[in-house]
Amino acid sequence: MASRKTRLKKTKSRSTSTGKGSHKAPRKAPKQKTLTAGEWFERLVALQARLRAPNGCPWDREQTHATLRTYLIEEAYEVLDAMNSGDDAKFANEMGDLLLQVVFHSQIATEDGRFTVADVIREVHEKMVRRHPHVFGEKRANDAAEVLRNWEQIKAQERQGALESSGAGKKEERKSLLDGVPRGLPATMEGLQLTRKASRAGFDWDSAQGVFEKLREESDELRHASEANDAPKTEEEMGDLLFAAVNLARFLQVDPEIALKNANAKFLRRFREMERLSAENGQAFAEIPRAGKEKLWEVAKRSDQRRGEREPANSKAARKR
Repeated sequence: MASRKTRLKKTKSRSTSTGKGSHKAPRKAPKQKTLTAGEWFERLVALQARLRAPNGCPWDREQTHATLRTYLIEEAYEVLDAMNSGDDAKFANEMGDLLLQVVFHSQIATEDGRFTVADVIREVHEKMVRRHPHVFGEKRANDAAEVLRNWEQIKAQERQGALESSGAGKKEERKSLLDGVPRGLPATMEGLQLTRKASRAGFDWDSAQGVFEKLREESDELRHASEANDAPKTEEEMGDLLFAAVNLARFLQVDPEIALKNANAKFLRRFREMERLSAENGQAFAEIPRAGKEKLWEVAKRSDQRRGEREPANSKAARKR
């Protein structure tokens, strides 16, 4: 026979679960397991493999390294745009899109039996350890400049080692300290890397003043070529002027590609404001005389500057990064 305590417990349980007017105790939602970065990464790799599988997504299955090149570049620029926006959620989202490109290319290579995403991660991990002997080894570096000099020296040794392991080391010695700059980079980024490598090799200006003088010199030479109606020389001198500007940006620790992107965005913003103002006055922008356009530009410029002054400090800093 069940004890009185047990019977009371059963009766109470029945009354609370089925009795009239009773309320069922709210059931707690199962606690979601927090996944680690590694677990999320493995899920992403598995997801991309599923999309590329025979019964996966037709679009994903059609892609090759070549067809994905545009997306890789676009995603990198969208990351920069999100970084400048100051919106961390957007920043994280766009970095995820860029990461997907790495996983996508790795999956294609895996299917071809060339390498896997694990090889990609291992390679960069080993490279970072190898190129930081002042952290993971015996070597010491007194400042960032010495770190960069050591970095370039280690990269050069790695390139030579790769040549020797491929059997080309004895036939083809390293040609230049500037080797390793991808020719497919946008021109400003290529110029930045070339001048940066030259600087690390000790070929640089003593101060920014020298670069400013070089910029003025190139500007004068471009003007003379233009006045002489010498088209090939004008193109050459324009290139020299742009290269000097990139070198100055590097010397002033400014990324010229980002600086130009910001300048493009500023011009676009102010031009649209001019169009808005002209429409507000009932005029087609294209039909306004040049002098009128210049006045609209000054108004748009002042408006843009006031807007910039009202922005929170962290937002302005984000745009300048």
